[in-house]
Amino acid sequence: MTAEPPLTTREIRLVRAPEHLPRPEHFALVETPLPSPGPGQVTVRNRYFLVFPGLRTLIGRAPEGVPLPPVHVGDALFGPAVGEVVAVGPGCELRPGDEVTHLLGWREHALLPEAECAPLGSALPDPVAHLSSGAAAYAALTRLAALRPGDTVLVTGAAGAVGSLAGQVARLLGAARVVGSTRSPHKAARLRSDLGYDEVVVTGAAPFAEQLAAAVPDGIDVLLDTVGGEQLTAAVGAARRGARFALVGALSGQLSSDPGDDGARAPAEIDTFRVITLGVTLRGFSSADLGEAADEWNKQFGDWLRSGAIVFPHVRIPGIDRAPWALQELFEGRHIGTVVVEPLPG
Repeated sequence: MTAEPPLTTREIRLVRAPEHLPRPEHFALVETPLPSPGPGQVTVRNRYFLVFPGLRTLIGRAPEGVPLPPVHVGDALFGPAVGEVVAVGPGCELRPGDEVTHLLGWREHALLPEAECAPLGSALPDPVAHLSSGAAAYAALTRLAALRPGDTVLVTGAAGAVGSLAGQVARLLGAARVVGSTRSPHKAARLRSDLGYDEVVVTGAAPFAEQLAAAVPDGIDVLLDTVGGEQLTAAVGAARRGARFALVGALSGQLSSDPGDDGARAPAEIDTFRVITLGVTLRGFSSADLGEAADEWNKQFGDWLRSGAIVFPHVRIPGIDRAPWALQELFEGRHIGTVVVEPLPG
């Protein structure tokens, strides 16, 4: 039986502008009224919401080309969420008990237009799997990089939400060799044993370009880059003729704590002579690139999960009060895969 929505709910707000990386003290858990839904509106009890590094970029500014609004002091945070409809206004097709996805995470309950909700459907066996970043990895590998059987693939940031699925997907699509990068030797072992990687470069142990050359002496055909910076520079140096690069993230900028960095830039030095002479293509990924790949991914992901061909690495953190610490832990690289918060556990 679906419970009635409360008269108030709690949400995470930005209360202080950070100078560098946001920390828990920049946020507050605030109780706020929860009005009844009006015409065309629904109230959703959030079961899980996503913790993602892109929040660093959104806090305080809206970089050009980013299709999401900035988060200013006083604003509630937001992001992908999965929840259960608990109340509906007049004229709605959704009903209490329906499970949906939407973009008003970082709160226990969300009041929003029905049009901004998407029913979960039955493609995936676990509701939390709808918060995976696998669709980005799948679209980047199949559309932007056009991965072919026998390719050698490099995935930077291999332990993150995208990378922890990208290695497995590349393997299932026929890659002959899959190499990743990570900051942690412990994570490297897990990437090799469980997540589809043949070799993993641990950043910081030695110059990245030297380690990459040793890991892929014959070069790479495909890059799925979530980091940028020196790792992208090194990937160009390791590219084979006709290599295809899909640039999905910019963690080198988003996770930077250097003075003046705000998470909205990730410069990298590119050998354009090498790009030209080898015919290397570089394409940036955006949500517009998902298209039909999103539905294709959900079906494929569901089939792979049920058959055991793929695993979904993620950590579930109970309690909305833990959300600011979950974001800090994400920045610190403490977890493998996707990080979600369960705001109302139990």
